[in-house]
Amino acid sequence: MKRFLYLAYYLKQMDWKKLDLFLDYTTQKTSRNKISILFEAILSVFKYNISILEFFQFRFFEQSHLDRSTWAGTGYMFEYQLKMNPKSERTILDDKTKFYKKYGNYFVHTVADIEALKKNNDLAQKLIDNSSGKIVFKVADGKCGIDVQIENTEKFMPTTMVAFMEKNSFDLVEEFITQHPELSKLSSSAVNTVRIFTQLDKNNKVDLLGCRLRISVNSSVDNMAAGNMAAVIDETTGIVTGKGVYSDITKPDEEVHPVTGVAIVGFQIPFWKETLEMVKKAALQYPQNRSIGWDIVITENGPGFIEGNHDWCKLLWQLPAKKGLKELLKPHLS
Repeated sequence: MKRFLYLAYYLKQMDWKKLDLFLDYTTQKTSRNKISILFEAILSVFKYNISILEFFQFRFFEQSHLDRSTWAGTGYMFEYQLKMNPKSERTILDDKTKFYKKYGNYFVHTVADIEALKKNNDLAQKLIDNSSGKIVFKVADGKCGIDVQIENTEKFMPTTMVAFMEKNSFDLVEEFITQHPELSKLSSSAVNTVRIFTQLDKNNKVDLLGCRLRISVNSSVDNMAAGNMAAVIDETTGIVTGKGVYSDITKPDEEVHPVTGVAIVGFQIPFWKETLEMVKKAALQYPQNRSIGWDIVITENGPGFIEGNHDWCKLLWQLPAKKGLKELLKPHLS
């Protein structure tokens, strides 16, 4: 019954243009007709607990039953993350305002919510005077770079900043982050963040489920959902070991950045030791949330948090690895 509800949800949220694109591509790849492919995709919702689009994104049309069973899809991850990060506890991750207040020691840029700005003109002025000349407005529950607005600081005074936020329903404002020069060479269109997935085991030891570099491609954000790439980072060395991959199955993997020409494979993430130390320390701070996807910015002054995700993305986790990673999660369910 639960998976019938999941199917209804997938249909309601469906990107029909993307589905049609994926069906065309798969038809060309397999020489099968669209109806048979779509029927198999719907059956996979029930058999493998994935979404319809994930049938294509995980490339199930090329895989055996054994290979398919290794992938963690939307339904599986929803149930897993609900157990790892209970609804009563995940609010500190779901709400960006609460997150920066709880994990503020790990930030390398200035952040303020609207209530703090109303009480402190100096804080607003500090944001206006930041060296980047830009500020970023956000809503507390925004996802995937949605409901984000970047503005030049010269447009604001402390009082007009608050008025702007009230008029546009923004909850907080941040100093625009200047990423490390090496990451700018790779791609300067957006801040390219590192995503590290942490999991606490039964003894509250921090396990790393994976590390990924999100790479912007002519985009103001770096999310895969916005058409960008992601690549695997070796957790020991901080070196990117895999090609950049898209969630759009019609696009080829990239060994070098398609715009800048900088090599993706072999790219060294700066401050890697410090990044791992920060994440492992933060993962233990509120152990009631046991499985978190951390978004990290790397600057000239070191790493800092952007946000933590209780519902971290299964595509970002698995697609760059080119395989299903469900086996990494199973020990934590027993």
